[in-house]
Amino acid sequence: MANSLFQDLKDREILYQLTDESLKKHLESTSATLYCGFDPTSDSLHVGSLFPLLTLKRFQMAGHRPIVVLGGATGMIGDPSGKSQERNLQTPEQVAINLKGIKTVAEKFLDFTPSLPNSAIIIDNNDFYKDMNVLTFLREVGKHFTVNHMTQKDSVKSRMEDREHGISYTEFSYMLLQAYDFYCLHQKFQCTLQIGASDQWGNITAGTELIRRKLAHSDEPKEGALHPAYGLTHPLITRPDGVKFGKTEKGAVWLSADKTSPYQFYQFFIQSPDSVVITWIKYLTFIPKEEIEVLEGKLKTEPEKKAAQIALAEALTRMVHGEAALARAIAATQALFSAEIKQLDLATLQEIFADAPSTEKPLQFLDEGLPLIDLLAETGLFQSKGAARKEIPAGGVYLNNDRVTDVAFLIKKEHLIGGAALVLRKGKKNYQLVKFV
Repeated sequence: MANSLFQDLKDREILYQLTDESLKKHLESTSATLYCGFDPTSDSLHVGSLFPLLTLKRFQMAGHRPIVVLGGATGMIGDPSGKSQERNLQTPEQVAINLKGIKTVAEKFLDFTPSLPNSAIIIDNNDFYKDMNVLTFLREVGKHFTVNHMTQKDSVKSRMEDREHGISYTEFSYMLLQAYDFYCLHQKFQCTLQIGASDQWGNITAGTELIRRKLAHSDEPKEGALHPAYGLTHPLITRPDGVKFGKTEKGAVWLSADKTSPYQFYQFFIQSPDSVVITWIKYLTFIPKEEIEVLEGKLKTEPEKKAAQIALAEALTRMVHGEAALARAIAATQALFSAEIKQLDLATLQEIFADAPSTEKPLQFLDEGLPLIDLLAETGLFQSKGAARKEIPAGGVYLNNDRVTDVAFLIKKEHLIGGAALVLRKGKKNYQLVKFV
């Protein structure tokens, strides 16, 4: 089973860097324990974090034991990897809130059933440091690293070359904390593998090096602790413009429904560019290799049908938000361009048009009917009533996706969707949500 896991990682191009080629043999010979860390810089995880979460899931499905390390300690410091500037330091209270949110998300993807032999574990790395003073840390960890070696790591080197911002000692020390995390997990759980994105390579290799050095200097190593320590990275998952998915990047796609709605989540992936959709399917779904090859073929021969985008959006929305939420997202997508939009509930309607211009009007304006032509001008869909008067008979104006050609049309309460809103459309793409309160 481990052999098929390794091959699957290669087939999906997930396997990017290995600290040692003997990892494959190690995974084949034992049920290994591995981990990935997630710093609580927000109260949720995003699509970029979904990649390592699903990689942990792949290992668990193959019989290995995953550990999710929540960075209660490292989150107070900030990882410089992939960042051009210092992160803002968070309060302990905000970190605690974020840890709770991340734990909720992680539990949706991994199996934490206690009776399971390879049941997943969640650990707050603050447990490793809360009773340790700075002198102990410097003696136990700091002495095993040279500044010369640390400054050659990409995450540090790139920041040191930035004369304007540089890197603080706080972030410089992050590498030592992550290395010590790995050592603690190695000692307590015989954890032999750390995974992460390629920008974590320096931090991961620091961990394997610390374990090697600590064990070499230990007179009485813990039983079972002499297992080797490995590192494995996957590629960074990026947007079409090459920018990585992240919490602080504009337009982050979150895994929590209250931050990115299921409809918005579905829409993001249904609109995946042809250039990245197959890569995202490989990284973020469990669609078998043979089916991916079929989708890749259809992308080349029938790109207009968007079979790959549909497969990706459906697989991810189902996994992250559930079957019912997927059904609602599909229904909302289909209703967007049809008269079925009138069957949607108000919450779904607001999801669909969350980023569209909107207007609010008092509900009593509909008591005797509100002239459509007045509303078209007031919302800005047309610059004037005169412009609207010319377009309506030509068939370019829609109310709840029904074409209106009567210049004297009156909007009444029975036209409202969910008793509180309606949708105006000019042409094919210019929408306006009008709410009546």
